[in-house]
Amino acid sequence: MSELPKHDVKDKALSAQGVRRIEWAERNMPVLRQVRERFAKERPFEGIRFAACMHMTTETAVLLRTLKAGGAELAACASNPLSTQDDTVAALVAEYGISVFAVNGIDRDGYYRHINSALDINPDFVFDDGCDLVNTVHTARTELLESIKGGCEETTTGVVRLRQMADGAALKFPMVAVNDTDTKHMFDNRYGTGQSSLDAIMRATNLLFAGQTVVVAGFGYCGQGVAQRAAGLGASVVVTEVDPTKALDALMQGYRVLPMAEAARIGDVFVTVTSNRGVLRKEHFEVMKDGAILSNAGHFDVEVDVAGLEAMSVEKRSRIRHQTDEYVMADGRRLLLVAEGRLVNLGAAEGHPASVMDMSFADQALTAEWLTANHASLEPRVYEVPTEIDKNVARLKLDSMGVSIDSITEDQNTYMNSWEYGS
Repeated sequence: MSELPKHDVKDKALSAQGVRRIEWAERNMPVLRQVRERFAKERPFEGIRFAACMHMTTETAVLLRTLKAGGAELAACASNPLSTQDDTVAALVAEYGISVFAVNGIDRDGYYRHINSALDINPDFVFDDGCDLVNTVHTARTELLESIKGGCEETTTGVVRLRQMADGAALKFPMVAVNDTDTKHMFDNRYGTGQSSLDAIMRATNLLFAGQTVVVAGFGYCGQGVAQRAAGLGASVVVTEVDPTKALDALMQGYRVLPMAEAARIGDVFVTVTSNRGVLRKEHFEVMKDGAILSNAGHFDVEVDVAGLEAMSVEKRSRIRHQTDEYVMADGRRLLLVAEGRLVNLGAAEGHPASVMDMSFADQALTAEWLTANHASLEPRVYEVPTEIDKNVARLKLDSMGVSIDSITEDQNTYMNSWEYGS
């Protein structure tokens, strides 16, 4: 390209490799490809500016290219410094003309500098993955509040934050909880997080899961996915929970349910998926086995108390394996932390398979189209994705897999929508 968009990436010379990786992901994202073909014809985002704070991976690149095909002007930054693929963002800038601010491993100051750089586009709409961009708008970039018309949130953690903002009358524009669609939380969270988190731990530690005791903290959709995949690999799974209904669900599915104080003594591998802080902390570290592996599959790096772990260790050996740090306790025990306590599946591996993100990002793209058409009638609160969008994505995915399903008959439809029929 003759003139590159504004950017901050590690090395634009990596773009050729990034193109190959993006093209590989696109092969496994048939739904989003279909959406892009329609967007390219209809141009629903002509003249609209988007700012996106998301994991800068190949799958996200396919989404950004889809939005651009629809006429959007884009500026993107990373929602997690460890998940950024430097070759992918180089390709987005150098080959696809998209403004990106993302460098793998950048520090906290650089992280927020990149968020502000993306916001400098003066967006009409925003995409967020964890609510940091929306939070920045509401705290440090309040001059943008009048022009931003709405946005989409991709994660459970971000939706929790947004609902808190809405409950406190702090949210100033409508946000759509894309995370809460069935095709997102049932497939992305359960199947994607389940597979990719264990993939990351195996890459980082070369662990054989069979025969291990895996402690899963939190039994939402993500926790269920991790527990199912660990059990499928032959591990003995222990679940910890604070919600009695979810704890009962885990028990009825055949898992042991214990308080973390007890689970900490027997676990070989720990995976936190709660969206809360301090799930693994000092009193747990004190009783863990030598060689226990600690990881976080929630969004932010607060579930494992890394500062507390560092404070109580007498030695830290960084990167003894891929994305794995060893903390030596005073009694000689060694605790292994994967991906610095950050999101493990993206910090130590490649995140969800493209075929899973195909549905999540098709939800994002179609919701963005709906939001741009309907924002004027929306209030500053959190909205669910319209059911027809979610069903359409599932239908397109089935079609791409060559699967046909039944259709309801006229008589069945009448029966299901009438109170006049008896039993």
